[in-house]
Amino acid sequence: MRNIKSMATKLILIRHGSTDWNIEKRYSGLIDIGLNDKGKKEARCLYKRLKQEKVNKVYASDRKRAIQTARIIFKGLKIEKIPDLREVHFGCFEGLTHEEIMKKHGKIYKRWLNNPFCVAVPGGEDLKDFRKRVINAVRKIISLNRNKTVAVVCHGGTISILTGKIPAPGSLTIIKYKNGKD
Repeated sequence: MRNIKSMATKLILIRHGSTDWNIEKRYSGLIDIGLNDKGKKEARCLYKRLKQEKVNKVYASDRKRAIQTARIIFKGLKIEKIPDLREVHFGCFEGLTHEEIMKKHGKIYKRWLNNPFCVAVPGGEDLKDFRKRVINAVRKIISLNRNKTVAVVCHGGTISILTGKIPAPGSLTIIKYKNGKD
């Protein structure tokens, strides 16, 4: 008989591989950018790292960079696309570098950098709403996969909501939830 107390849901959080915009330090947010060669190589390295891991279910943001990463790592497994795992919508900052934003929207950008949860980016998603969206999506994934191992391929901002840190492209973070708690 299994010891229920020792069982846990294992959540493997994977940030998609590099894109040209990551290298150029552009805010991509909802813009649908694909992986570059470096990103594909990072995904192949994660495939090698995870190929012995028994993953019961794979979830991914519906953005191209996340789906491409998931397909490389989890060859042959079904990938369930979850729009709520998308990156935050950066509004008027999307597609721009730090320098370009400073030139075009310097005043609001400085305020947003100093207090992102209290300053709204014009045309963007409120970070409180983003946090709620991500947490609800992950709670649902966990509730549907109790005591299983699941992979979630998504974005740096999405993972930072759960961990407090923005991971590097093509990296993984593992969280274990016991009885619904991490």
